[in-house]
Amino acid sequence: MTVKNQPRWKFVAIAALILGLLAVVAGALIYPRLNGPRPPDPHRFDAKIASFGEIDRATPPPANPILFVGSSSIRLWPTDSLFSEFPILNRGFGGSHISDVNHFVTEVVLPYAPQIIVFYAGDNDVNDGKSPAKVLSDYRNFVSYVRDAGQRPFILFVSIKPSPSRWSVWPQMAEANDLIRTYSESDSLLGYVDLASLMLIPDGRPRSSLFVSDSLHLSDEGYREWTDALRPVLESLYSE
Repeated sequence: MTVKNQPRWKFVAIAALILGLLAVVAGALIYPRLNGPRPPDPHRFDAKIASFGEIDRATPPPANPILFVGSSSIRLWPTDSLFSEFPILNRGFGGSHISDVNHFVTEVVLPYAPQIIVFYAGDNDVNDGKSPAKVLSDYRNFVSYVRDAGQRPFILFVSIKPSPSRWSVWPQMAEANDLIRTYSESDSLLGYVDLASLMLIPDGRPRSSLFVSDSLHLSDEGYREWTDALRPVLESLYSE
């Protein structure tokens, strides 16, 4: 009897193995649909974040600054020279998602007790497949992390920008902007700055002169326009 049943048991074992492999593959395919793409590893920025600490030790930052934080659109913004009338601190790190800023909030936000936070991120998030709802959720988490630490700065979200290189995902970016605008309108210590609209020409596409050759990052002209639009907002909020 044992000898006769061996083929059957072998078949059952092989079938179970195949079903197990199919379950693993199906899980890998279904996870992104249910949860969105897996968040990137924030530790890719460890060296950059450590460098901020070195800068702080060499040159103490201003007290209660206007803190610019987020991805490369913040990092490349010459905030010190363009907003020289304010106590500015720039802690942008290029390529970051909102989730990365959240991970490092105790290093790049909380130590400075900012009076105002100018926040730009979400661009890379959407381009890497995160949904507008996920972008909103991550931003809400950022606000919560700051407030749970006992800090109550005014937080300005700078709208995710339309760019020629990422034009195919602009509808999702615009939806994320709308969600964050609505969320910000519900809280007196949150603001939303629409810099996206001023970047579009009448046909609805981005002005090429606002970008450098990669059609993603802002040119000097682009940053001048952003600065001119943001300055009156900061003037209305900042108090010495």
